[in-house]
Amino acid sequence: MSIHDHTFRLGQVLVVCAPSGTGKSTLIEMLRREFPNFAFSVSFTTRAPRGEEKDGREYNFVSRDKFVAMRSRGDFCEWAEVHGNFYGTATKPVERMLDAGKDVLFDIDVQGARQLKKTFYKGTFVFVLPPSREELVRRLRGRGMDSNESILCRLGNALGEMEQATNFDYWIINDDLEMAYQELRAVYLAGRCKPSLRSGILDNIMGTWEDNGTTGCST
Repeated sequence: MSIHDHTFRLGQVLVVCAPSGTGKSTLIEMLRREFPNFAFSVSFTTRAPRGEEKDGREYNFVSRDKFVAMRSRGDFCEWAEVHGNFYGTATKPVERMLDAGKDVLFDIDVQGARQLKKTFYKGTFVFVLPPSREELVRRLRGRGMDSNESILCRLGNALGEMEQATNFDYWIINDDLEMAYQELRAVYLAGRCKPSLRSGILDNIMGTWEDNGTTGCST
């Protein structure tokens, strides 16, 4: 029997942040494609459902009063107000998934990451950097989605976000996509090996010595 068959592993919180246009979404998509068992936490929001969205699937849709009450009780591990609507991630569902050994991936901004770190300080926090300002401009323009004014705004936001990169555990420069992905993959796999997530593994392995009467050698 492998030691892994009787060792319980807690789930890992993996948080990935990056300025708009850096390629974070592509990297996360690649990671989820290779590791499809990431758990997903359904966020709460005060905005109305759109199209075919269903309560409890895309979001938990709640009233503003209920959201504020949950926030006041400290139910959220992170929350933000965006365009007049509240969005938040409840702490207890995430904790249940982690306790069940499921890894939880957060694609989030630096404000949310800062809040998450207060609750899930043992998580793995990754910041993805663009190789340069010029390359970020090229990518933003290449998307064909932003006006010049919007691009300038995003560049200003990117600078402010990168000033907070020192709060993260790992930096990945997305210059070469495949190299950046291999680094993100390595960070994720290394995080799964943290002693704090491998409950009882050392005791289980050392316990295999107990009944054998083995003693150390004298030198």
